[in-house]
Amino acid sequence: MTTLRTESPTVNQIRWPERYIPGQAAVFAHNEIVIKAPIDIVWRLLVRAQNWPDWYLNSADIHFLSHAGPDLRDRSRIRWNTFGTRITSKVLEFEPETRLAWNAHGIGVDAYHAWLLTPIADGKTHVLTEETQNGWLARLGKVLMPKRMERKHQAWLEALRRQAEAEAIQERPTRTAVTS
Repeated sequence: MTTLRTESPTVNQIRWPERYIPGQAAVFAHNEIVIKAPIDIVWRLLVRAQNWPDWYLNSADIHFLSHAGPDLRDRSRIRWNTFGTRITSKVLEFEPETRLAWNAHGIGVDAYHAWLLTPIADGKTHVLTEETQNGWLARLGKVLMPKRMERKHQAWLEALRRQAEAEAIQERPTRTAVTS
């Protein structure tokens, strides 16, 4: 995989494969959020792909092709529905509690979706996600629904935040007892 400079505000953070570089792709989306939950909770929710449809409405019908699931791992392959399209994805980057990225291939779309998690003060987690897309369907979507991917990714981040913060509240007595 080639790491190249991007036009993104997160230069040198996302490791873009050459054909997915934001300045050269048909579609680019950048979203980020701060979650009031420890990074281990956020990571656990993010890699538990089997449960995405329970809290992220733009995902459905997730099937693991490489192993039984329910969690993503290095080189996992899944077939799922998102943005109304059936796609197959393969995890290409998997650094626990830090970095996750996969490609996505479907009719008219060839995409790369990356996530970066960073622990910040007071047990919070900063989550950044960026995606580029190529293909005729991606170009058509950009014309007909220019901000759709940003809106759906923001919804994903906000749902991730709700889930993680709820879990953090539930786990807080356990975490406090362990550290006492």
